[in-house]
Parts: sequence; structure tokens; C-alpha cells
Amino acid sequence: MGIMSKILGGDDGRTAGDYVELDTEDFETQAGAAAMQVHIAELSDQTDLIDVKDAIYDGDFVIADITRHSTSDGTTEHLIDELRQVTKEVDGDIVRKGDDQLIVAPTGVSIARTKLNDQP
Repeated sequence: MGIMSKILGGDDGRTAGDYVELDTEDFETQAGAAAMQVHIAELSDQTDLIDVKDAIYDGDFVIADITRHSTSDGTTEHLIDELRQVTKEVDGDIVRKGDDQLIVAPTGVSIARTKLNDQP
């Protein structure tokens, strides 16, 4: 049994020669060429919020880690309220994923409230 059979399962007559090697350099973009960037952030305090707000105003997408705060911490709710206000101003969207992440989308991007595999 070949490696492709192990990966894909079964032996359907395909060989490694049936597949094309993709050169990742063909798909790389220049840093400024993308219309939107996805940023990862950690929100510890009010000063961290400045960079997140700037990214949203610039039209970028942000995934923020809020694990440094407990769910009963008033700081977390204050940070979330400020980000809600920003997303409302830019007509974006915000979702809290569990107790540890915020997903903040810029203008023209809405965040689905259901998982892909949960949809009918």
C-alpha cells in the first residue's frame, strides 16, 4: 500500500504522479497587497485595546485572547463594551467565543453564529 493510499484510504489506482506539487511561492502576497489582515491580540488591560481599535478602524479582522481576565472580572465586560461600540461605529461585528476569545470583524463582515458543521 502506497503513501497516497494510506492518506486517502483505499487503492483507487491513483499514483503519486497523479498529483501536482504546489509551490508556495506562487501563492505568497506582498505584505501591503491584501485588502484585509487578520490580527491576533491579547487583551490584558485598557492600553491593549488601543491597537485593537486601530486595527478595526483600519478595516482589519481581530481575534483577541481575553483569558487573563476571569468571567466575573468587570474589566472584561468594560473591554467588550468598548469593542462593541467600535464595531457599531464601523458597522462591523463582534462575537465572544467561549470565555477566552473575542472575534471582531470590520465593516462589511458579519460573523456567523453557528458552526459550519452545525448548519442544516
